[in-house]
Amino acid sequence: MLKIDEAKFTEIEKSDFPELCERKGVGHPDSVCDAAADLSSRMLCKYYFENFGRYYHHNVDKAALVGGIAKPEFGGGKILEPQYFLIVGRAINQIFRENKLEYIPVATIVLDACRQVVSDVFRNLDLTSQIQFDYAVKPGSIDLTGVFEESDVMEQIPLANDTSFGVGFAPLSDCERITLETERLLNSDKFKDKCPGSGEDIKVMSTRTGNKVDITIANAMVSKYILDKGEYSNYIDQIRDSTLDLANELIPERDVNVSVNVGDNIDQDIMYLTITGTSAEAGDDGEVGRGNRANGLITPCRTMSLEAVCGKNPINHVGKIYNVLANNMADRIYEKGEGDIKEVHVKLLSQIGRPITDPWVNSISLIPADNVSFSSIEKVAKEVSEELLTKENIIDLRERLIAGKEQVF
Repeated sequence: MLKIDEAKFTEIEKSDFPELCERKGVGHPDSVCDAAADLSSRMLCKYYFENFGRYYHHNVDKAALVGGIAKPEFGGGKILEPQYFLIVGRAINQIFRENKLEYIPVATIVLDACRQVVSDVFRNLDLTSQIQFDYAVKPGSIDLTGVFEESDVMEQIPLANDTSFGVGFAPLSDCERITLETERLLNSDKFKDKCPGSGEDIKVMSTRTGNKVDITIANAMVSKYILDKGEYSNYIDQIRDSTLDLANELIPERDVNVSVNVGDNIDQDIMYLTITGTSAEAGDDGEVGRGNRANGLITPCRTMSLEAVCGKNPINHVGKIYNVLANNMADRIYEKGEGDIKEVHVKLLSQIGRPITDPWVNSISLIPADNVSFSSIEKVAKEVSEELLTKENIIDLRERLIAGKEQVF
């Protein structure tokens, strides 16, 4: 059921209430879990296809990063107890083919994925001594694997594995954009090369009231690059100044204030100092789905889903597909509006066993630009919706998800 209406709420840039937005960076414990779960799914898909010419049922969307114990100090420190990473889920682990039972090395695949993510994210974490990896991945139940089997033939339309919804919106507000791009900047190789004292565990929280945007950054600092309080303060200033420069470039008309590691009390030797660049070494734990939504942000002032996207299979799991698709649809409608649309909000609801190309509910809300007729932009939304809900696009989206070409956290 497709329903396109004119939104009855004010666009976010004109709202009177304080706008709130958050991004947990790639080194945040929750984001590490998200990344490891999703890479596990992608690597399983690759193995299934390369060895059997098709995909098999799996969902590895549960993972936990249990913090360790550490004693950082200027110039170094000691890891007293390593972090512990556990990947949990369901995956087909044996196939009967040509009168022969073939086993799939699920454990090896998912553990390799977890190690790869941690290795790729952290510059200063030793995989051999500072973190342990474990898994608990079992085969799935017959009801869910049955729906999956009906969805897996490439020439067929996938059938939804669940009654679930996905949501998306476009465009990002100034507050949302600076939140997303700040973390990307601070965790870029270019910034880390010039500011090695900045670790990868970064959280950016922003709020806008009127024209004023306040950004608070929590950035785990790496002790071996910091010899004293003066160096620590210099690195903090570098993080703040780089963020202000970015804000001046992206949102020059906003009055921006940036605060970094506001929990510090340097006079009392209280600083966000770590050995590995993440709070998980001593102060925090992580879990899939507790962090960013599929668009990379946590946006309590917008329509949101609590669905954990990462690690779900990209073949027929609507909890993943519809959240990514809703954001893609919103972006495409906004772009094709060519300035005639101020905001797009998309909600897609599936019903288990129903073709993914035929949502139970497809709700699109539009805010037209001044002096633009609703009927003209309604037509744009309808055309984009029909285009993105074709079998060909759903299968193409599947392949982009498996290739890691879609943002999922």
